[in-house]
Amino acid sequence: MEWKDAAVLIVDDEQSIVQMLRRVLEKEGFCNIHTAGTGEEALEACRRHAYDYIILDVMLPGASGFDVCPLIRQYSDAPILFLTARSTDLDKLNGFALGADDYMTKPFNPLEVVARMKAQLKRYKDSREPGGGRNGRQVYDFGRFQVDELAGELIVEGKVVPCPAQVFQLLLFFCKNPNRVFNKQELYERVWGFGPHDDNTVMVHISRLRERIERNPAEPEHLITVRGLGYKLVRGDRK
Repeated sequence: MEWKDAAVLIVDDEQSIVQMLRRVLEKEGFCNIHTAGTGEEALEACRRHAYDYIILDVMLPGASGFDVCPLIRQYSDAPILFLTARSTDLDKLNGFALGADDYMTKPFNPLEVVARMKAQLKRYKDSREPGGGRNGRQVYDFGRFQVDELAGELIVEGKVVPCPAQVFQLLLFFCKNPNRVFNKQELYERVWGFGPHDDNTVMVHISRLRERIERNPAEPEHLITVRGLGYKLVRGDRK
């Protein structure tokens, strides 16, 4: 999938914002753009269509973006960007905890939205290919769990575990660099790749990753905190 062919869903009740985003995206070459004005419409759209990227407002009529995001995650692992006037750190942390991959506040530069979309879609290209590239795939085996890069799958104790796109990209980065310590700034630059680094973003995604791969996230065996230095991924087969 080329990024210009990505199916994009814009969810916002402000038509001026929807029209501006559509205009900028079309100018940049995106040609498969859908829109919704409420959380309920967004959820129905995700039931009916497979999207590659979702731009989601928080303050919507009826169900809010925060209400709808975890419901969308039942149907889609596509990157979700919250685009909202709610700008507190608590709002941002809540957005990431509910399943978002990125968070931008209004007013915003639409060209930055496009830049973030392109960067994320480029990273997700292989993992979102139809059929998952099963032949000759790269699988990272950490004992309790395996990561199939081209299939875009996390398998924990033999079962596929749903993994939002940005969480999967963070895990994949660690898998490709086992036993190496990375601080928060390095992780943000290497995995997110845009803007000033955000410690909260990294910490929330570390927590979400541990919830999926650890027996007890409070006592991690695989994704270890190295005090004063950062984080590293190890095999960690201790019982």
